[in-house]
Amino acid sequence: MTRAERDPDEMIRFVAAPDGTIVPDLRRKLPGRGVWVGASRALVAEAVRRKAFARGLKAQVTVPATLADDVEELLRRDSVQALALANKAGLVVTGFGKVEEAAAAGRVRAVIHAAEAAADGRRKIAQALFRGFGERAAEVDVVEVFAGHDLDLALGRSHVIHAALIAGPGSEGFLARWRRLARYRNGEGGTPPGDEAPGVPHERDLDKHVGAGFEPNE
Repeated sequence: MTRAERDPDEMIRFVAAPDGTIVPDLRRKLPGRGVWVGASRALVAEAVRRKAFARGLKAQVTVPATLADDVEELLRRDSVQALALANKAGLVVTGFGKVEEAAAAGRVRAVIHAAEAAADGRRKIAQALFRGFGERAAEVDVVEVFAGHDLDLALGRSHVIHAALIAGPGSEGFLARWRRLARYRNGEGGTPPGDEAPGVPHERDLDKHVGAGFEPNE
């Protein structure tokens, strides 16, 4: 087995439900033996194809054919919920004019565009960011992975196209979840899992989050 160091935030834990169905454990809290896979759609799909879950758990399990899609949907919902929490904390500004003003004043931690946002609106807000931050504008996160209806749901408003995040713990929580979703979609989770399942902590080296192996029973 390999022993490559991996950050647990770059992996997804899976466990078998009582009926033997493999389910993702995004918060790493479900009981039982777990299998870890690099956090990307391609790696999860490859783990399904190679029957890595049954080998890792040394048991007969049921693996949904839609598992890679199911994980993405859970990550999307988790991100939307985190954005809703940031909004409740008063850390979200909506509306093109308010977002542009906040960006030009250098007061934003990140800007959010609905996936269907027009190029002209994105360009004008990018210009406002440059006015507010100068060369540091490139350091401001730009979130573009959510459809407008996701933003509407998270922010409790209709037709949200542009929004901005003000610095605060709630904003950082959302951004961490957004990055995880983006990595999953973009295939940046690491090496595909096989018999040695890279990205999976070994029971003897859990504290190091080593590259291969499986969790022990809890």
